[in-house]
Amino acid sequence: MNQKAEQQITEKKPETTWCSLEEISIFEQLKTDEQGLSNEEAAKRLEEFGPNKLEEGKKRSLISIFISQFANLMIWVLIAAALITAFISYSEHEFPIDSIIISVVVILNAVLGTVQEAKAESSIEALKKMAAPNARVLRRGTVSTIPAADLVAGDIVLLEAGDSVPADLRLLTSFSLKIEEAALTGESQPVSKKPGALGNVCIGDRTNMAFMGTSVTYGRGSGVVVATGMQTEIGHIAKQLTSTTKEITPLQKQLNTISKAISVLVIIIAALVFVIGYLGGQEIVDVFLTAVSLAVAAIPEGLVAVVTIVLALGMSRMAKRGALVRRLPAVETLGSTQVICSDKTGTLTQNKMTVQKVWNFDYIDDAHSPEIAPLLDALGHCNDSRLDEKLKFIGDPTETALLDYLVVNNLWTIDQIKGRKRAGEIPFDSERKRSTVAVDFDKITVQVTEQSIGSGSDADNGPDAVHAESVHAETISISSEPVFKEEITQKASGKIRIYVKGAPESIVGRSDFAFHEGQVVPMTDDLKSQILSVNEEMAANALRILAFGYKDEASIDAEDVDGTESHLIFCGLVGMIDPPRPEVAETVKTCRRAGIIPVMITGDHKTTAVAIANDLGLLDDGRIAITGADLEAMSEKELDDNVTKIGVYARVSPEHKVRIVTAWQKRGKIVAMTGDGVNDAPALKKADIGVGMGITGTDVSKSASDMVLMDDNFATIVLAVEEGRSIFDNIHKTVRFLLSSNMGEVIAILTATAMGFILLSPIHILWINLVTDTFPALALGVEPAEKDIMDRKPRDQTVPFFNKRTWGRIFMVGLVEAILALAAYHLGNTVSAATGVTMAFLTLSLVQLFAAIGFQSEHHSIFAIKPKEHPYLWLAFFGSAALQLIVVLVPFLRDIFGLVDLDMKQWIEVLILCILMLVFVELQKWVARLRHEDA
Repeated sequence: MNQKAEQQITEKKPETTWCSLEEISIFEQLKTDEQGLSNEEAAKRLEEFGPNKLEEGKKRSLISIFISQFANLMIWVLIAAALITAFISYSEHEFPIDSIIISVVVILNAVLGTVQEAKAESSIEALKKMAAPNARVLRRGTVSTIPAADLVAGDIVLLEAGDSVPADLRLLTSFSLKIEEAALTGESQPVSKKPGALGNVCIGDRTNMAFMGTSVTYGRGSGVVVATGMQTEIGHIAKQLTSTTKEITPLQKQLNTISKAISVLVIIIAALVFVIGYLGGQEIVDVFLTAVSLAVAAIPEGLVAVVTIVLALGMSRMAKRGALVRRLPAVETLGSTQVICSDKTGTLTQNKMTVQKVWNFDYIDDAHSPEIAPLLDALGHCNDSRLDEKLKFIGDPTETALLDYLVVNNLWTIDQIKGRKRAGEIPFDSERKRSTVAVDFDKITVQVTEQSIGSGSDADNGPDAVHAESVHAETISISSEPVFKEEITQKASGKIRIYVKGAPESIVGRSDFAFHEGQVVPMTDDLKSQILSVNEEMAANALRILAFGYKDEASIDAEDVDGTESHLIFCGLVGMIDPPRPEVAETVKTCRRAGIIPVMITGDHKTTAVAIANDLGLLDDGRIAITGADLEAMSEKELDDNVTKIGVYARVSPEHKVRIVTAWQKRGKIVAMTGDGVNDAPALKKADIGVGMGITGTDVSKSASDMVLMDDNFATIVLAVEEGRSIFDNIHKTVRFLLSSNMGEVIAILTATAMGFILLSPIHILWINLVTDTFPALALGVEPAEKDIMDRKPRDQTVPFFNKRTWGRIFMVGLVEAILALAAYHLGNTVSAATGVTMAFLTLSLVQLFAAIGFQSEHHSIFAIKPKEHPYLWLAFFGSAALQLIVVLVPFLRDIFGLVDLDMKQWIEVLILCILMLVFVELQKWVARLRHEDA
């Protein structure tokens, strides 16, 4: 092959050329023919252009993941704190327990983050399945099976039902070929394929192409490989993913801002205390140690650990509920979501065609009615779906839906389905819009028996009589190969029953009779009008409609297709749809109550999309539905101006989805995108939170997602939103608690230093910081979700993590803690300075624990909360209080800390001061509720 031909093969763009070229031109450009390439030429091309695989991103090693956990300012602040506390311990000739604890926190954070990320990546890898491990190819006229990765442009590939398409193909032959392309185009129904050149049409209308990663559901065919690997349609989308950036989450932005502010505050506080103490006449070494200790206390070293642990626990809970989080911050981001852009097929719907209406001149409520006996028989026989080894129906979704209907309603047994045998078949053709089967009259698997309709069956009513003999499965062989029209022959045993299935207008136009009220009657204009009217009514409800007819013949002309499918007896209509998941309608209501805007984005037709949207209530708020063509005609400004008015997008392409997500993001909204197809991947990555599907999702969509729903259920997203909101609430209240506690320490020490006395020594400061920042903070981080969490509006992305009112409350809580600690010191100082220090030490630590009890809800009073629902908080409260009391009550420890024993009056005074702290926190919440303020 010359250099020019090689360049043509690699640079040819399927979306603009391959579907529009004539067959001879394709062969010329690819240097191949109907017999396929030789093995030598194929090997040469494989070496030249590489394997038929999508390029995978470089996988991170465990070491790189571990190192990345330290790319955080607060982590480095903690490391500095560990070094400082080690210096303090060394200066005071003490064991560096505080430094060790801080180091453990840092290492634990890194290990936990590494384990979680590695676990998520391995879980995603376990979900991946190669779409087409092998392919049947024609190499110089000889059929062979080769690894799909060895395919090259110019190979001739053979396809049949059940195959995955291994590369992008231009079809050469098609025998009733249908391909499921939902993963690529969003089209919920298999697409009928046929060869022949087309114009420059969109991907959803390229009926002469077969695309890598799609599945053959019906028929057979062949095609020439025109693109492999990254040159395929899937490959083009994979390339888009590499150019789509992912911004850090709102929580990361907010905590980074707070971390920087705290770091600056630490330096200022340390310097201020040192200057004030030194100017006040204190020893330079003592004031330096006090300043450094206070700086360490001002750093909420529990913050990073608590946030990471809270996110990890939330991730674990979500995994148990069907959602796998690939990145820890994604849990919180989903909780702040304001818009959910969701694919329809398989996400909002069941991805399973289901019979909704069975009609024979009236809607039939009783599936066992004799009025539809011929129709039900036609559903089973004029059907190519079959059972696999696990007794699961495989084949065209429409036809499996018909068999499901028969089995679910106890009309046919599994043995009867296995026992079907045809005398002949005329496959479906897109021009005829019909398919036909012939069945020996005495081997019809009749489902209307005395057991199902009673003994009143009219079984001897002329030519339309229904035979009720049971057919034994062992007397009938199962046809393993399709029988085509030339094999239809006259049967010596007598009549052959012909069943015809197709578009309603096609069947009605060829029906001379109708099965009406249990009898065969002539087809009149009134009956035709009634049939077509019902057909229109069902179509308006987005049902996919099939009509059925039948007739009995003594003999058949195998070449007379038109005659075989004429003079039929019309026996009914069947309407089907891929129905909504039953729980999604309630999920949509929950989304609205929570202030979340659900948006449907689908490749399906507008009529179907609108019908599903109406069933789910997606358009109840007055929004409209538009098509991809409508969207294409909009300018960026028009879309930006109207995006809030659109609730359903139908017949869209991958580029449209990215535009929609971008338009919402321009309005400052946090957008979640759910999807399972390759076409969803760019938007999944562009969205603030991408949610892929674990069961039906493609490898590309899973890799682009931040979260994977293992059950493919839209309702699981609501659970994720609730979990995300709860996590944010817990992080919010934890950070409030840590900052207010540390602020209390800072104000108290600053005030004491300014007034010229020593309130606490460095070891006291570090101990209080350790006891109060660890267990209560962790307990607040795992609090259960508040009851009304899904009745609130999502927080605005532009609103800071803490608003001015919240900062004010943090300062006030810290101020009250400091005042109570200073009051305790002065109460004890009337006895002795050591008693004052002991009472201040106890009070400053215990008031923080009492404040934590009030912080368990940022909105509701503790008197409205059931204590048994908060076991971890009470455990942390009593556990931390016990540690504090032990230091004071145990003589050995009391001496180490330089404390003294207290009498009953002093203990009561400390308890009263602590209770006053809880009262103040509750008063804060009460005032906020009166003013309808956010926490």
